[in-house]
Amino acid sequence: MTLSALKPSLPASLSRDLPASIVVFMVALPLCMGIAVASGAPAELGLVTGIVGGVVVGLIGGSPLQVSGPAAGLAVVVFEIVREHGLEMLGPILLLAGALQIAAGLLGLGKWFKAISPAVVHGMLAGIGVLIVVVQLHVLIDGAPLPNALESLIAIPAAFGDVMRLTTVKGPAALAVGLTAILAMTAWEKLRPANLRLIPGALVGVAAGTALAAAFALPIKRVEIPESILGGLNLTDAAGLAGLMAPGPLLAAVIIAVIASAETMLSAAAVDKMHAGPRTAYDRELSAQGVGNAICGALGALPMTGVIVRSSANVQAGAVSRWSAVLHGLWILAFVAAIPGPWRLCRPRPWPAS
Repeated sequence: MTLSALKPSLPASLSRDLPASIVVFMVALPLCMGIAVASGAPAELGLVTGIVGGVVVGLIGGSPLQVSGPAAGLAVVVFEIVREHGLEMLGPILLLAGALQIAAGLLGLGKWFKAISPAVVHGMLAGIGVLIVVVQLHVLIDGAPLPNALESLIAIPAAFGDVMRLTTVKGPAALAVGLTAILAMTAWEKLRPANLRLIPGALVGVAAGTALAAAFALPIKRVEIPESILGGLNLTDAAGLAGLMAPGPLLAAVIIAVIASAETMLSAAAVDKMHAGPRTAYDRELSAQGVGNAICGALGALPMTGVIVRSSANVQAGAVSRWSAVLHGLWILAFVAAIPGPWRLCRPRPWPAS
């Protein structure tokens, strides 16, 4: 890879990439934390993955306008890994998955993902989406996700029955915030004014739900931002690598590598249809994703893929080069460095015990 490939005229593109990076940052920030929590991991691990996906994969990837980071499509898989093998094994498993992706890219397998019917990948992601909905319905009413989808499905009627009976104030409050976010996001996508097309629906939904929770100081669970992001890292060590000899972790690494690669290639193909710029170099993109996942594995963070929501927001916001993705990763890093202390001064007043 030549130096010129990594240096696509930064000054010339900055006027368009800089504002686009800010839009992508605002979309990515809540998604990084939310996907981490949905995966059963601390929020800071999602932020680390967002930083690595933006800065590292943004610089070396083969799809200049694609944005990488933690993906909802892997949340169910990660949740199961954490439940079965513990959070300490997530890093080694992801490190191996990244190595498999690097090897696949070097062997020229990236282009072969284009041969997979989009219907197959869409079906796979739709199935994962159904599982996410079933498990996260409990989170929507301020509960904790249950160990598996079947238990979650069986428990849904009783859980929502408690909410309807107003057993506690927390459940209805969380449901109100969640529904507000969903309705705001859906309405914005359908009714968005042409002059505000750069503002994505996901950002509007997060803003609406956050505003409601803050305005009434609702007694719902909130994401805790640590004083230092380094304190939440679980670095991979020799003991963790030794655990990869068991069949379960090995299979989990292969599953992550396949799903992450398929989702990335599908997203890259979709992004190519949104703009007239350089086309995706699939093998290079696959190896870059492997590098990013290997780094996240070494740090004990979450797996990453190319993600369509952030990528489409990037294109719609007018990005013209990879510097938008890189800058969005730097904004997340700046947020992590600057926000935790001041944020603690803005905590809502406590509600009376229910």
